[in-house]
Parts: sequence; structure tokens; C-alpha cells
Amino acid sequence: MPQTDPARLTADLIRCPSVTPEEGGALVLLEKLLSGAGFECTRTDRGEVSNLFARWGVKGHAKAFGFNGHTDVVPLGDEAAWTMPPFGAEEKDGFMYGRGATDMKSGVAAFAAAAIDFVKDTPPDGAIILTITGDEEGDAVDGTTALLDYMDREGEQMSVCLVGEPTCPNEMGEMIKIGRRGSLTAWFTVTGVQGHSAYPHRANNPLNAMARLMDRLASHELDQGTDHFDASTLAVVTIDTGNPATNVIPAQATSAVNIRFNDSHSGASLTEWLQGEADKVAAEFGVEIAMKVKISGESFITPPGALSELVSAAVAAETGKTPELSTTGGTSDARFVKNHCPVVEFGLVGKSMHQVDERVEVAQIHQLKAIYTRILQEYFG
Repeated sequence: MPQTDPARLTADLIRCPSVTPEEGGALVLLEKLLSGAGFECTRTDRGEVSNLFARWGVKGHAKAFGFNGHTDVVPLGDEAAWTMPPFGAEEKDGFMYGRGATDMKSGVAAFAAAAIDFVKDTPPDGAIILTITGDEEGDAVDGTTALLDYMDREGEQMSVCLVGEPTCPNEMGEMIKIGRRGSLTAWFTVTGVQGHSAYPHRANNPLNAMARLMDRLASHELDQGTDHFDASTLAVVTIDTGNPATNVIPAQATSAVNIRFNDSHSGASLTEWLQGEADKVAAEFGVEIAMKVKISGESFITPPGALSELVSAAVAAETGKTPELSTTGGTSDARFVKNHCPVVEFGLVGKSMHQVDERVEVAQIHQLKAIYTRILQEYFG
């Protein structure tokens, strides 16, 4: 029987201009393809976000392999800087170009193609579930969380889940993600007293307090790393006053820091520490410091075991490489899935993701389908 071509499907998805939160036709295309292969599909849209749930097999089966991915993409940036049409899916020198080529329409296409052919050729005793969102690159409020909320309401359950994000830094097969660092952003507003820069004693400069606070935060060692994580990091990402005048001490200054943290912290414990530091500086300088915090996700880990061994064996068989089990990088929707079932991530080389002229090696799309197919074969025995 003819096999599903993952590269052709990748091209079809790239041609859908699905910049967050636009659906762009990508989920419509996937729903039609999966429905035609016997998957029961449900759109779980919420707010402005489009989502697709698809299941082959019996609802509530004790053995249900899940896949999570996204079809939304980041904006193009400077479109004039692209040398290939950003939604053209054109091929050159063995690469396919387009926004989402790497992150992560190729991953979605590879798993969809693997799942369709697998259930057609060797129908398993179990279920295969795909949860595809259009909001991974955005606020991620109504994306995978909406899919998981739908599953909870309907009694749908994944036994394990594979997230298809690009995980390999340089070569195919070199890395699997078994966890992710947490992410927290804190915004500070320091309010002092405006005045003339020639008479600083008549003002209370908020920048002095802000500089002290940022230095205290940036020079503090959060930890030295844990068994599966590197040391946590804090980056000062902006300091601003909006003051163009050199003879005016401003009344306010604002700043923001971003913390990527390991499993020795929680969002709550870091928020408490940040507030304590702000309170100390406010008292020292006689200013007011207001703080706002957003926790994008807590750190998590799926301990090495059956799931990571299953994926590692399939990767090694198809690439000849034994992948590193890693927790590096930014956040992904695995941070939501981990509350539902054990989850790991494996996908393509991610060097060009979010860049101008984003591209994927066509041969690697086929290789990724082969890896995903082997994972399904071994999982269902």
C-alpha cells in the first residue's frame, strides 16, 4: 500500500500561513488527513486558538501512545531578508525552506505520517492520540492546556506522550529532552522623587535603587545545578526610565529579569526571594518598589526509565547515535503534559528555528518518520 510522505505533508503544512494565533489551514489539513485514516478528530478551539485532538483506537484504552505538537509559527521578522518564500516550502540543495520547517511542522508531519501508516499496516491493540495546538509560540494559555482540559472532561487518557519539538543541537539523534527548566519573569517599578539633576539632594533617584536591586539579583548564585539540571540562571533583560532629559532625575524606573530555574526551586520560592530583595532595597533607599511576576512553567523531569529507554533505542537504531538525556533549552508544552502522563521530547536538529530562511533537511524528515514508526512498533510490541 502507498505510504504517507512526511516531506510532502511538511510542505503542505508550511504553505499554511499559521502565524500565532492564525490557524492558516494547517489543522484543517491535518484533520482531513487523519479522519480519512480512521482517526476520530475533535476541534478543541478556545478563545482565538485552534486545537485538534485525534485518536485512533478505543477511548480509555490502558495502552495509549500520545504525541503533542504545534502548527503555529513565529512571525517572519524582516520578510525582505528571506532568500526563499517564507510560506513556499521550496527545496534547494536538499533542504526545504519556510517558516515552521523546523519548529515544528516537520515533526508534526513525521509523526502523523508514521501513525497513519502504522495503524493501516499493523493495527495495534491500543490507541494512538495526537494533540496538536495552534498556540505553542504564543501565550500558551488556550493551546495544549485546552486540549488537556478537554481530555479530562471526556475521560481521554494518554499513557505516555512524546513531544516532537526540535531537540538535537547539531546532529540528528544526539539529544532527547527528559525535562525542562522552569521559567519566571519579574517586572519591577521603582518610584522615587523627581528633581533637578543639579540638586540631587532634593530628589530621590529611583535609578540608584534600581541599580542596587539589579546588581543584587544578577550577582546572586541561585544554585550550582542538580543531578539532571545545570545551574539556574537569572538575566536582567531591561532597565528603562523613558527619560530623555539629562538635567532631570526621573520619578520612576522599570526593569525586568528572567529566571530559568532547575528543580531546586519553584516559582513560589523564587517569587518570595525576589520580593525579599526588593523590600530590602526599598527600605535602604526610601523608595517604593512594586513587583509583578509571571511563571511560564515550573521545572520538571521524567526520570530516566522505560519511556526514555524506548525512545533512545529507536533513535540509536535509526541514527547509530546514543542520544544524551538532557534538560537544556527553553520551555515547551511538555510542561503542561507532564501533569497528565510521563513525557519526553524528541525531534529534529533545531539550528535554524525562528531564523530567517528557516529550513529542514528533507532526508531528516524521512528519518524522523522512521524513528517515530519504530517507537510505535516497539511500544505496541
